[in-house]
Amino acid sequence: MRILIVEDDPVLSEGLSVGLGLSGFTADPVGTLSDARAALEASEFAGMVLDVMLPDGSGIDLLAEIRRGGSDLPVLLLTARDQVRDRIEGLDAGADDYLGKPFDLEELAARLRAILRRADGRAAAVLRWNGLELDPAQMRGVLQGVPLSFSRREFAVLHALMERPGQILSKPALEERLYGWQEEVESNAVEVHVHHLRAKLGRSFIETVRGLGYRVARGG
Repeated sequence: MRILIVEDDPVLSEGLSVGLGLSGFTADPVGTLSDARAALEASEFAGMVLDVMLPDGSGIDLLAEIRRGGSDLPVLLLTARDQVRDRIEGLDAGADDYLGKPFDLEELAARLRAILRRADGRAAAVLRWNGLELDPAQMRGVLQGVPLSFSRREFAVLHALMERPGQILSKPALEERLYGWQEEVESNAVEVHVHHLRAKLGRSFIETVRGLGYRVARGG
């Protein structure tokens, strides 16, 4: 899941990027509202972690702006101003959740997973399809009772496909899940990860739709 991080503290921003990466997210960090606007125009994100106090304005203003524009992007606000009035202002502006600084990275990742599930219309934390149970919190799976582990990028590909079972995802769409906007995309990365996933799940679990992309096999 690709997340935009809008945080001007370089140490915290780096920590968020690394920590969320270890939790299975692909993080794109920016430090200003203007850079955040440019990123939102240039790329699609599953969600946004948004600091309230930024060098060129308030994150709440950006939040209100994208909501007025019709965006339903899940947004988690971060701020050191953890007063009740501040929380109310952020939530009324359209935030999906709110976390005061300092915070625990595992809690932040869990809150992100929760608001992304709600945005996707799901209540269950575990994804299930064709005998596979996939746990985003642990980045692990169980297939017919057999535990499976995945690399971060293998998991990202499988998670993307299982979020939309039966729907074809193109190679560029999967690359969006694997790489941040400043990372170099390896030309055959998707094919390699699909190959590794088929070795673990069986060749028929992921179908190649020639000329279009990939999908998990129908059948549920």
